[in-house]
Amino acid sequence: MSVDSAHVFTTRSLPEDKRVELWEDHNLHELITLRCRTLGGGALEASMVNLHLDHLHLARVEGNAHVIERTPELVRAQPSDAIAVYLTLMGEAFFYHEDAVRTVRPGQLLICDVDRPFMRGFSQGLEELAIKVPRETFRDLTGRATVDTPQVMDFSQGSSEARTLARLVGRAVRPEDARPVEEHVVLQLMADLLTGRPGDTGTVHLVTARAFIDEHAHDPGLTAARVADAIGISERHLSRVFAASGSSVPQYILSRRLERAHALLAAEPCLTVAEVAARAGFGSATYFSHAFRDRYGERATDVRRQARARKA
Repeated sequence: MSVDSAHVFTTRSLPEDKRVELWEDHNLHELITLRCRTLGGGALEASMVNLHLDHLHLARVEGNAHVIERTPELVRAQPSDAIAVYLTLMGEAFFYHEDAVRTVRPGQLLICDVDRPFMRGFSQGLEELAIKVPRETFRDLTGRATVDTPQVMDFSQGSSEARTLARLVGRAVRPEDARPVEEHVVLQLMADLLTGRPGDTGTVHLVTARAFIDEHAHDPGLTAARVADAIGISERHLSRVFAASGSSVPQYILSRRLERAHALLAAEPCLTVAEVAARAGFGSATYFSHAFRDRYGERATDVRRQARARKA
């Protein structure tokens, strides 16, 4: 699924007295129906990036201090028939449910049935990722129709599946420079996370390793051993996982570094080739120049010169 279908909605350019109403309307059509109110009587400043896949709805939500609620009356009138996964990136949130009050901190995720009344509050504002899972899809993934009790778990220091899920969803719904996401991989990661039962471990390990490399390719000290250690498997198994995909760990690291370098040359032509090489994770500018020409069929200096001409 391409990220071309992602779109952004923001209240910041709207009349202040219409912001809450239009925010609620946007949520109705793009995510779930809810009621919203600000804290302290200020204007609502919120934005949302939405991406609809075949089975899942993904979103990135940012906003100032406010409260959202799904009341019993609202649930009865407009059921969503879905499970939600909220991944908190910034801002501590409270979650009030019929059985308890929970605090969700940055680096934690919350899983709940959105057709059970709840209230969520963000006294310090928020930035979070949201995944809406239709009930039928959730049943296919887990064998269950609902989440009996809302669950809070860690994704910053928790399982590699949870960390990878956060990375993939976060990259897919970035306001700028979003990356395509493979929905079947997100579904597999969610199934593993929600059931605790590993499924296609080869796919999960490959995606987890690639996500780690994508984040650390700029580090010239990145090695296959470090990648394997980070995702909790042996270096030999990691090599087998990449071999099954028709590649190798060094090849993938090199590819990502070259892609980063090409993007830097086009975006920042004022940088020297040596500076680009260093930022992309190459320890040697000479090796970078040879690898770049082999990959793209032109010299890094040519790409930089073309970029300078476009900006002139």
